[in-house]
Amino acid sequence: MGLDMFLVKHTYIYGDGHVNLSLDYPGVKPERVKVIQEELGYWRKANAIHQWFVDNVQDGVDECQESYVTTEQLQQLLDIVKQVQADHALAPTLLPTESGFFFGSTEYDRYYFEDLEDTRHILEGAVTEGGDAVFFYNSSW
Repeated sequence: MGLDMFLVKHTYIYGDGHVNLSLDYPGVKPERVKVIQEELGYWRKANAIHQWFVDNVQDGVDECQESYVTTEQLQQLLDIVKQVQADHALAPTLLPTESGFFFGSTEYDRYYFEDLEDTRHILEGAVTEGGDAVFFYNSSW
Protein backbone atom coordinates (compact mmCIF):
# COMPACT_ATOMS: atom_id res chain seq x y z
CA MET A 1 0.00 0.00 0.00
CA GLY A 2 1.04 3.51 -0.56
CA LEU A 3 0.49 6.67 -2.51
CA ASP A 4 0.61 5.94 -6.25
CA MET A 5 0.34 8.89 -8.63
CA PHE A 6 -0.11 9.13 -12.38
CA LEU A 7 0.04 11.77 -15.09
CA VAL A 8 -1.71 10.64 -18.25
CA LYS A 9 -2.14 12.18 -21.66
CA HIS A 10 -5.29 11.76 -23.71
CA THR A 11 -5.18 12.31 -27.44
CA TYR A 12 -8.65 12.49 -28.93
CA ILE A 13 -9.10 11.10 -32.41
CA TYR A 14 -11.64 12.96 -34.49
CA GLY A 15 -12.88 12.36 -37.99
CA ASP A 16 -14.60 9.52 -39.75
CA GLY A 17 -13.48 6.85 -37.30
CA HIS A 18 -10.95 5.33 -39.66
CA VAL A 19 -7.66 5.67 -37.90
CA ASN A 20 -4.46 4.00 -38.99
CA LEU A 21 -3.88 2.00 -35.81
CA SER A 22 -2.18 -1.33 -35.92
CA LEU A 23 -3.98 -2.92 -33.01
CA ASP A 24 -4.04 -6.64 -32.59
CA TYR A 25 -6.03 -7.09 -29.41
CA PRO A 26 -9.04 -9.39 -29.33
CA GLY A 27 -12.21 -7.41 -28.81
CA VAL A 28 -10.67 -4.05 -29.77
CA LYS A 29 -11.95 -2.60 -33.01
CA PRO A 30 -9.58 0.14 -34.24
CA GLU A 31 -12.42 1.97 -36.00
CA ARG A 32 -14.10 2.53 -32.61
CA VAL A 33 -11.04 3.95 -30.86
CA LYS A 34 -11.64 7.63 -30.07
CA VAL A 35 -9.09 8.28 -27.32
CA ILE A 36 -5.52 7.18 -26.94
CA GLN A 37 -4.30 7.30 -23.35
CA GLU A 38 -0.60 7.34 -22.53
CA GLU A 39 0.98 7.20 -19.09
CA LEU A 40 3.51 10.02 -19.03
CA GLY A 41 4.48 9.75 -15.42
CA TYR A 42 4.27 7.57 -12.37
CA TRP A 43 5.34 8.49 -8.87
CA ARG A 44 5.32 6.48 -5.66
CA LYS A 45 4.90 8.33 -2.36
CA ALA A 46 6.03 11.68 -3.79
CA ASN A 47 3.73 13.42 -1.34
CA ALA A 48 4.94 16.97 -2.03
CA ILE A 49 4.09 16.58 -5.71
CA HIS A 50 0.75 15.01 -4.84
CA GLN A 51 -0.11 17.85 -2.48
CA TRP A 52 0.73 20.40 -5.17
CA PHE A 53 -1.78 18.72 -7.49
CA VAL A 54 -4.39 18.57 -4.71
CA ASP A 55 -3.97 22.26 -3.89
CA ASN A 56 -3.56 23.63 -7.42
CA VAL A 57 -5.57 21.30 -9.63
CA GLN A 58 -8.10 19.53 -7.43
CA ASP A 59 -9.31 22.56 -5.42
CA GLY A 60 -8.10 20.96 -2.18
CA VAL A 61 -10.20 17.81 -2.66
CA ASP A 62 -8.18 14.62 -2.30
CA GLU A 63 -10.46 11.70 -3.17
CA CYS A 64 -8.29 9.79 -5.67
CA GLN A 65 -10.24 11.39 -8.48
CA GLU A 66 -8.98 11.90 -12.00
CA SER A 67 -8.47 15.63 -12.57
CA TYR A 68 -7.89 17.67 -15.72
CA VAL A 69 -4.54 19.49 -15.72
CA THR A 70 -3.70 22.33 -18.09
CA THR A 71 -0.35 22.67 -19.79
CA GLU A 72 0.01 25.97 -17.93
CA GLN A 73 -0.41 24.18 -14.59
CA LEU A 74 2.22 21.62 -15.58
CA GLN A 75 4.56 24.47 -16.53
CA GLN A 76 3.88 26.18 -13.20
CA LEU A 77 4.82 23.01 -11.29
CA LEU A 78 7.89 22.55 -13.49
CA ASP A 79 9.02 26.10 -12.68
CA ILE A 80 8.59 25.44 -8.95
CA VAL A 81 10.50 22.16 -9.17
CA LYS A 82 13.39 23.93 -10.91
CA GLN A 83 13.44 26.69 -8.27
CA VAL A 84 13.61 24.14 -5.44
CA GLN A 85 16.30 22.16 -7.24
CA ALA A 86 18.35 25.34 -7.57
CA ASP A 87 17.86 26.30 -3.91
CA HIS A 88 16.97 23.42 -1.58
CA ALA A 89 16.10 25.86 1.20
CA LEU A 90 12.95 26.81 -0.75
CA ALA A 91 11.51 23.28 -0.49
CA PRO A 92 9.42 23.78 2.69
CA THR A 93 7.94 26.98 1.29
CA LEU A 94 7.41 26.25 -2.41
CA LEU A 95 6.86 22.49 -2.42
CA PRO A 96 6.24 21.27 1.13
CA THR A 97 5.88 17.62 2.02
CA GLU A 98 2.53 16.33 3.24
CA SER A 99 1.87 13.56 5.70
CA GLY A 100 -0.87 11.06 5.09
CA PHE A 101 -1.82 7.45 5.37
CA PHE A 102 0.94 5.56 3.51
CA PHE A 103 2.24 8.82 1.97
CA GLY A 104 5.88 8.13 2.77
CA SER A 105 8.53 10.30 4.34
CA THR A 106 8.11 14.00 5.03
CA GLU A 107 11.86 14.61 5.18
CA TYR A 108 13.66 16.85 2.73
CA ASP A 109 16.23 14.20 2.00
CA ARG A 110 17.83 12.65 -1.05
CA TYR A 111 14.60 10.77 -1.87
CA TYR A 112 12.64 14.03 -1.92
CA PHE A 113 15.12 15.54 -4.38
CA GLU A 114 15.16 12.37 -6.50
CA ASP A 115 11.37 12.72 -6.76
CA LEU A 116 11.89 16.29 -7.94
CA GLU A 117 14.34 15.16 -10.61
CA ASP A 118 11.88 12.51 -11.81
CA THR A 119 9.12 15.12 -11.79
CA ARG A 120 11.22 17.53 -13.84
CA HIS A 121 11.77 14.90 -16.53
CA ILE A 122 8.09 13.94 -16.60
CA LEU A 123 6.89 17.53 -16.81
CA GLU A 124 9.44 18.64 -19.40
CA GLY A 125 8.25 15.81 -21.63
CA ALA A 126 4.59 16.64 -21.09
CA VAL A 127 4.99 20.38 -21.68
CA THR A 128 7.00 19.71 -24.83
CA GLU A 129 4.37 17.32 -26.21
CA GLY A 130 1.52 19.71 -25.41
CA GLY A 131 -0.34 20.48 -28.63
CA ASP A 132 -3.83 19.01 -28.70
CA ALA A 133 -3.07 16.75 -25.76
CA VAL A 134 -5.27 16.73 -22.69
CA PHE A 135 -3.63 15.85 -19.38
CA PHE A 136 -5.05 14.23 -16.27
CA TYR A 137 -3.65 13.55 -12.81
CA ASN A 138 -4.89 10.84 -10.50
CA SER A 139 -3.72 9.04 -7.41
CA SER A 140 -4.61 6.11 -5.24
CA TRP A 141 -3.54 4.64 -1.93
